[in-house]
Amino acid sequence: MTYTIQAQWDPEADVWLATSDQVPGLAIEAKTMEELVERLRAVVPELLELNQSIRAGEEIVFRLRSERREVVRAH
Repeated sequence: MTYTIQAQWDPEADVWLATSDQVPGLAIEAKTMEELVERLRAVVPELLELNQSIRAGEEIVFRLRSERREVVRAH
C-alpha cells in the first residue's frame, strides 16, 4: 500500500503542514520541504505502528503531494 500525504504551504505561519487521512494523527509542520520529508520518515512509521496499521519491520511507501499558492501583483 502507498500512503498519500498532503503538504500545504501556510503563508501565515511560514511553514509546510503535512496531513493524511490514511495516517491517523498525522499533523506535522516544517520550514522547508526537505525538513518535512525527514520528519515524515520518522513520524509516519511511528503513527502507523501506534494505530496498528503495520508491524515493526514492514516497508512503508508514502507519496507526498504538495501545494503552494502565491499571490502577486502585476507591475
